[in-house]
Amino acid sequence: MSEKGAMKLKKWLVIGVLFLISLVAVFYSTKASDLSFFMPEPLSGVKIVIDPGHGGLDGGASHGETVERDITLSMSLKLEKVLKENGATVVMTRRKEGDAIAEHAPDEDFPTIRSRKRADLLLREEIINNAEADIVISLHVNAVPEERWRGAQVFYHAEGHENGELLAKSIQGAIREDIGNTEREALAIKQVYILKKSKAPTVLLETGFISNNEERELLKSDKYQKQMVEAVTKGVRRFVEDNIY
Repeated sequence: MSEKGAMKLKKWLVIGVLFLISLVAVFYSTKASDLSFFMPEPLSGVKIVIDPGHGGLDGGASHGETVERDITLSMSLKLEKVLKENGATVVMTRRKEGDAIAEHAPDEDFPTIRSRKRADLLLREEIINNAEADIVISLHVNAVPEERWRGAQVFYHAEGHENGELLAKSIQGAIREDIGNTEREALAIKQVYILKKSKAPTVLLETGFISNNEERELLKSDKYQKQMVEAVTKGVRRFVEDNIY
């Protein structure tokens, strides 16, 4: 090799070494919270459908001016944001005050409220299954005649997807740990249409009791909604780590 060629090779070797030293220095000087720049997000590659319960004429449970459909939408939009920050792909069955029909099939007409509600359920089922989701979360608010009952609870279908129970227990556990408003366990039910028809692990989360005076105020608060969303995300991450990856 000529002297000129050797000098050129030496120059590129020096540049390469300096680059590697700089890269290592940047990596080790990066804060732990910023390491996602180098590593995949915890929910990367996971598709999640969020179903904000009710909507439009179907307001769900209510107490005075506090209506379930508004709480579920507000909380669902917050959940969408946090799940996306964790790398998930998110599909929403509705993003507005109206029901899924108003958003996805606004020209459809129905003779009765009952027929519209049925069509809305069928449309949500179609959205969920067409999305080919890994996880489905339907958000709701509970209500009973007695004011004393409170606390969040997660439900799954007794004859639904085999991993529905695992997802429900994971989210319920995170809520018990982080919110601390319930000692309930995840519970199997058979009555909920979406839980039965979904092809993915699916849960219905009753985020609290609108019929409880104290909890109703919490359900409307931005702080409580964010706490609930963080707990749900924690439960989802645990489920994904244990059962998908």
